[in-house]
Amino acid sequence: MSRDGQAQSSVKVLSKAVAVLDVLARERELTPAELAERLDEPRSTLYRVIAALEEHDLVQPGGRRGSFQLGLRLFTLGSAVARRFDDVRAAALPAMERLHERTGQTVFLTVRRGFEALCVERLDGDLVGVMILPVGGTVPLHGGANARALLAFEPPELWEEYLDAGPLERFTPSTETTRAGLTGQLRKIRDDGYSISDQDVIPGIASIGAPVFDHEQRVRASISLSGPQVMVLGDHADENVALVRDAAAAISRQLGQQDVGR
Repeated sequence: MSRDGQAQSSVKVLSKAVAVLDVLARERELTPAELAERLDEPRSTLYRVIAALEEHDLVQPGGRRGSFQLGLRLFTLGSAVARRFDDVRAAALPAMERLHERTGQTVFLTVRRGFEALCVERLDGDLVGVMILPVGGTVPLHGGANARALLAFEPPELWEEYLDAGPLERFTPSTETTRAGLTGQLRKIRDDGYSISDQDVIPGIASIGAPVFDHEQRVRASISLSGPQVMVLGDHADENVALVRDAAAAISRQLGQQDVGR
């Protein structure tokens, strides 16, 4: 095999290994046969990929016979990545805890990573569990209140880059997938200072998000409140918006922002 052929083969194997890790992150533990079904790959291929991952402690045997789960080495690697966000997490946690105590709903802290919103912290509410964005999970920048709060306060040039990158994924019938529609949403978020997601990512779930700024007036993160639609956007909608905006302002002050009335 030529060097180019070897390189292409290595890239394909790496892509399959990453796909295995992604599936195990979502489904906790699976057998090679189950992974082969999920990924539409030959079982023999999955055995080889899993063997290589296990050799490097990236996967390990699961609780069920013949199953595999993520390995502890990923915890070490993930912790190293998480340390990059220690400052914003430390600044955000007191405000997140207050918001959580006041509402009983799930509170998220997200940062932008390219064209995605990455969850770096969450406090679980009474009724919304792991079905929504785990720590380390991502959503596209048009997907939900927290993500749109990040995108809206970036320069409009980034909006155009995001829209040019490809079609917008539709999560529910309420998801905005047109260029004009998303641009209109982002302009409104900038004007209002907060974003609303009304069942456009998960049916029955709503959220309110607001941007967090640093001392250079850059958007560093977003905080959001998520829960059943009637609890978030029902009779207490105005109160919840005010609580989320207050939490975002408090975190921004901790990060050194002076003009929190932006």
